[in-house]
Amino acid sequence: PKAKSKRKKASPTPSSSPTVTPEETPSPSPAETPPPSATPSHGMHPTPEKRAWPNVSLSPDEIAGYETYPPKVRQIVDAGLQLTKQNLGYSYGSADPKNGGMDCSGFLYYVLQQNGFSDVPRDSSQQYVWVRKAGNFNAALSRHEDSFEFDALKPGDLLFWRGTYNIDRDPPVTHTMIYLGREKRTKKRVMIGASDGRTYNGKQIFGVSVFDF
Repeated sequence: PKAKSKRKKASPTPSSSPTVTPEETPSPSPAETPPPSATPSHGMHPTPEKRAWPNVSLSPDEIAGYETYPPKVRQIVDAGLQLTKQNLGYSYGSADPKNGGMDCSGFLYYVLQQNGFSDVPRDSSQQYVWVRKAGNFNAALSRHEDSFEFDALKPGDLLFWRGTYNIDRDPPVTHTMIYLGREKRTKKRVMIGASDGRTYNGKQIFGVSVFDF
Protein backbone atom coordinates (compact mmCIF):
# COMPACT_ATOMS: atom_id res chain seq x y z
CA PRO A 1 0.00 0.00 0.00
CA LYS A 2 1.04 3.55 -0.63
CA ALA A 3 2.30 5.86 2.06
CA LYS A 4 -0.37 7.57 4.03
CA SER A 5 -0.82 9.74 7.06
CA LYS A 6 -0.78 8.39 10.56
CA ARG A 7 -4.24 7.75 11.82
CA LYS A 8 -5.97 8.02 15.10
CA LYS A 9 -8.90 5.73 15.60
CA ALA A 10 -11.64 5.65 18.13
CA SER A 11 -14.77 3.70 18.84
CA PRO A 12 -17.90 5.60 17.78
CA THR A 13 -19.40 5.16 21.23
CA PRO A 14 -17.45 7.31 23.70
CA SER A 15 -19.17 5.65 26.64
CA SER A 16 -17.50 2.33 25.78
CA SER A 17 -13.84 3.36 26.09
CA PRO A 18 -12.92 4.31 22.53
CA THR A 19 -9.44 3.67 21.25
CA VAL A 20 -7.56 6.30 19.29
CA THR A 21 -4.63 5.71 16.97
CA PRO A 22 -2.70 8.82 15.85
CA GLU A 23 -0.82 9.10 12.59
CA GLU A 24 1.94 11.51 11.74
CA THR A 25 2.23 14.01 8.92
CA PRO A 26 1.03 12.51 5.63
CA SER A 27 2.69 12.73 2.27
CA PRO A 28 2.18 16.17 0.72
CA SER A 29 -0.13 14.98 -2.06
CA PRO A 30 -3.06 15.22 -2.03
CA ALA A 31 -3.55 18.05 0.45
CA GLU A 32 -6.74 18.35 2.44
CA THR A 33 -8.72 21.55 2.66
CA PRO A 34 -8.74 22.60 6.32
CA PRO A 35 -11.90 21.68 8.23
CA PRO A 36 -13.62 24.63 9.92
CA SER A 37 -13.99 25.00 13.63
CA ALA A 38 -17.50 26.35 13.48
CA THR A 39 -20.58 26.72 11.36
CA PRO A 40 -20.06 29.21 8.51
CA SER A 41 -20.72 32.80 9.52
CA HIS A 42 -23.51 35.10 8.38
CA GLY A 43 -25.91 32.17 8.04
CA MET A 44 -24.87 31.61 4.42
CA HIS A 45 -24.71 28.16 2.90
CA PRO A 46 -21.17 27.22 1.86
CA THR A 47 -20.60 26.59 -1.82
CA PRO A 48 -18.96 23.27 -2.72
CA GLU A 49 -15.41 23.99 -3.82
CA LYS A 50 -15.12 20.88 -5.98
CA ARG A 51 -17.82 18.56 -7.23
CA ALA A 52 -17.53 14.90 -6.41
CA TRP A 53 -18.15 12.79 -9.47
CA PRO A 54 -18.22 9.95 -9.40
CA ASN A 55 -18.15 9.16 -5.70
CA VAL A 56 -17.70 5.57 -4.57
CA SER A 57 -20.25 3.72 -2.47
CA LEU A 58 -20.46 0.17 -1.18
CA SER A 59 -23.44 -1.87 -0.09
CA PRO A 60 -23.22 -3.53 3.34
CA ASP A 61 -22.88 -6.97 1.73
CA GLU A 62 -19.70 -5.78 0.00
CA ILE A 63 -18.00 -5.29 3.39
CA ALA A 64 -16.43 -8.41 4.89
CA GLY A 65 -18.10 -9.50 8.12
CA TYR A 66 -20.64 -6.66 8.12
CA GLU A 67 -23.32 -8.96 9.53
CA THR A 68 -21.21 -9.46 12.67
CA TYR A 69 -20.87 -5.74 13.41
CA PRO A 70 -22.60 -4.51 16.59
CA PRO A 71 -26.02 -2.95 15.85
CA LYS A 72 -24.85 0.59 16.66
CA VAL A 73 -21.83 0.25 14.38
CA ARG A 74 -24.03 -1.03 11.54
CA GLN A 75 -26.32 1.95 12.09
CA ILE A 76 -23.43 4.42 11.77
CA VAL A 77 -21.90 2.63 8.78
CA ASP A 78 -25.29 2.53 7.03
CA ALA A 79 -25.81 6.26 7.62
CA GLY A 80 -22.41 7.07 6.15
CA LEU A 81 -22.92 4.82 3.14
CA GLN A 82 -26.24 6.50 2.39
CA LEU A 83 -24.44 9.83 2.11
CA THR A 84 -21.99 8.37 -0.42
CA LYS A 85 -24.90 7.72 -2.78
CA GLN A 86 -25.89 11.40 -2.99
CA ASN A 87 -22.97 12.63 -5.14
CA LEU A 88 -21.99 15.18 -2.50
CA GLY A 89 -19.00 17.40 -3.17
CA TYR A 90 -16.29 18.48 -0.75
CA SER A 91 -17.65 21.70 0.74
CA TYR A 92 -15.53 23.56 3.26
CA GLY A 93 -17.66 24.67 6.19
CA SER A 94 -20.60 22.36 5.56
CA ALA A 95 -22.00 19.78 7.97
CA ASP A 96 -25.28 19.38 6.08
CA PRO A 97 -25.81 17.32 2.90
CA LYS A 98 -28.51 19.80 1.84
CA ASN A 99 -25.66 22.18 0.97
CA GLY A 100 -24.55 19.82 -1.80
CA GLY A 101 -21.32 18.90 -0.03
CA MET A 102 -19.61 18.44 3.32
CA ASP A 103 -16.14 18.72 4.82
CA CYS A 104 -14.43 15.92 6.74
CA SER A 105 -15.41 16.94 10.26
CA GLY A 106 -18.85 18.00 9.01
CA PHE A 107 -19.45 14.48 7.69
CA LEU A 108 -18.47 12.95 11.02
CA TYR A 109 -20.51 15.51 12.94
CA TYR A 110 -23.62 14.89 10.84
CA VAL A 111 -23.44 11.08 10.94
CA LEU A 112 -22.87 10.93 14.70
CA GLN A 113 -25.45 13.63 15.47
CA GLN A 114 -28.03 11.72 13.45
CA ASN A 115 -27.27 8.55 15.41
CA GLY A 116 -27.56 9.68 18.99
CA PHE A 117 -24.25 11.42 19.74
CA SER A 118 -25.60 14.89 20.45
CA ASP A 119 -22.42 16.06 22.19
CA VAL A 120 -20.01 15.45 19.30
CA PRO A 121 -18.00 18.64 18.53
CA ARG A 122 -18.00 20.21 15.08
CA ASP A 123 -14.29 20.44 14.15
CA SER A 124 -11.80 17.58 13.82
CA SER A 125 -9.44 18.81 16.54
CA GLN A 126 -12.18 18.96 19.14
CA GLN A 127 -13.64 15.67 17.90
CA TYR A 128 -10.24 14.14 18.65
CA VAL A 129 -10.27 15.68 22.14
CA TRP A 130 -13.82 14.35 22.64
CA VAL A 131 -12.62 10.84 21.82
CA ARG A 132 -9.47 11.08 23.93
CA LYS A 133 -11.45 12.14 26.98
CA ALA A 134 -13.83 9.23 26.52
CA GLY A 135 -11.39 6.32 26.54
CA ASN A 136 -8.17 4.64 25.56
CA PHE A 137 -5.53 5.88 23.14
CA ASN A 138 -3.23 3.81 20.93
CA ALA A 139 -0.56 5.39 18.73
CA ALA A 140 0.17 4.01 15.26
CA LEU A 141 3.19 5.38 13.42
CA SER A 142 3.29 2.88 10.55
CA ARG A 143 2.30 3.88 7.03
CA HIS A 144 1.42 0.29 6.09
CA GLU A 145 -2.16 -0.87 6.50
CA ASP A 146 -1.15 -4.40 7.54
CA SER A 147 1.09 -3.21 10.36
CA PHE A 148 0.49 -4.83 13.75
CA GLU A 149 -0.26 -1.32 14.99
CA PHE A 150 -3.64 -1.56 13.27
CA ASP A 151 -4.53 -5.01 14.61
CA ALA A 152 -6.96 -3.52 17.14
CA LEU A 153 -8.72 -1.36 14.54
CA LYS A 154 -12.44 -2.14 14.41
CA PRO A 155 -15.22 -1.13 12.00
CA GLY A 156 -16.87 2.08 13.10
CA ASP A 157 -13.70 3.41 14.70
CA LEU A 158 -12.92 7.06 14.10
CA LEU A 159 -9.72 7.95 12.24
CA PHE A 160 -7.79 11.18 12.76
CA TRP A 161 -4.83 12.77 10.98
CA ARG A 162 -2.44 15.58 11.75
CA GLY A 163 -0.44 17.62 9.29
CA THR A 164 -2.72 17.43 6.25
CA TYR A 165 -2.24 21.20 6.10
CA ASN A 166 -0.38 23.78 8.17
CA ILE A 167 -2.33 25.20 11.08
CA ASP A 168 -1.60 26.67 14.48
CA ARG A 169 -3.90 24.40 16.47
CA ASP A 170 -3.53 22.41 19.67
CA PRO A 171 -3.95 19.51 19.24
CA PRO A 172 -2.88 19.77 15.57
CA VAL A 173 -5.53 17.36 14.23
CA THR A 174 -6.66 18.35 10.74
CA HIS A 175 -8.63 15.46 9.22
CA THR A 176 -11.03 12.68 10.21
CA MET A 177 -12.90 9.70 8.73
CA ILE A 178 -14.71 6.50 9.81
CA TYR A 179 -13.15 3.06 9.37
CA LEU A 180 -15.43 0.63 7.48
CA GLY A 181 -13.46 -2.62 7.62
CA ARG A 182 -12.29 -4.66 4.63
CA GLU A 183 -13.92 -4.68 1.23
CA LYS A 184 -14.81 -8.25 0.23
CA ARG A 185 -13.70 -7.88 -3.38
CA THR A 186 -10.24 -6.47 -2.73
CA LYS A 187 -9.63 -7.64 0.86
CA LYS A 188 -8.27 -4.13 1.48
CA ARG A 189 -9.13 -1.81 4.35
CA VAL A 190 -11.49 1.01 3.43
CA MET A 191 -12.84 4.10 5.17
CA ILE A 192 -15.62 6.61 4.64
CA GLY A 193 -15.85 10.37 4.90
CA ALA A 194 -15.32 13.60 2.96
CA SER A 195 -12.09 14.59 1.21
CA ASP A 196 -10.82 16.88 -1.52
CA GLY A 197 -8.30 14.54 -3.03
CA ARG A 198 -7.90 11.24 -1.21
CA THR A 199 -8.22 8.14 -3.34
CA TYR A 200 -10.21 4.98 -3.91
CA ASN A 201 -8.49 2.31 -5.96
CA GLY A 202 -5.79 4.88 -6.66
CA LYS A 203 -8.15 7.48 -8.19
CA GLN A 204 -8.69 10.88 -6.60
CA ILE A 205 -12.16 11.75 -5.32
CA PHE A 206 -13.45 15.15 -4.28
CA GLY A 207 -16.41 14.65 -1.98
CA VAL A 208 -18.26 12.22 0.29
CA SER A 209 -17.18 8.71 -0.61
CA VAL A 210 -15.55 5.44 0.32
CA PHE A 211 -11.75 5.78 0.26
CA ASP A 212 -8.60 3.68 0.36
CA PHE A 213 -7.22 3.28 3.87
